[in-house]
Amino acid sequence: MAKIPAAAVAAGGLVGGYSIARWTRKRPLGGVALAAAGSVAAYEWNRQAGARAATGLTVAYVAAFAGSHPLAKKVGAWPAVFTVAGGVAAASWAVTRISAR
Repeated sequence: MAKIPAAAVAAGGLVGGYSIARWTRKRPLGGVALAAAGSVAAYEWNRQAGARAATGLTVAYVAAFAGSHPLAKKVGAWPAVFTVAGGVAAASWAVTRISAR
């Protein structure tokens, strides 16, 4: 089974959660996808970089979700979602890469 990087899971959770909520018009369903991806990413962050890093990245994941809402009012929904997803992916990559050394 191929291993998917936690950065991709986290970014996919943000984009996928929004996509599901938008296209099904059921926000709770998008929230389930967002939470599921966040849980998988947090597990991998903890495994790869430890509890402290996992906690920080999980806080960043939730902050990105929350921050996408006011950002969307300025730049639009999709650009906001892609921006925060990219930010979380970059942070995840950086933290897990540093911890792997």
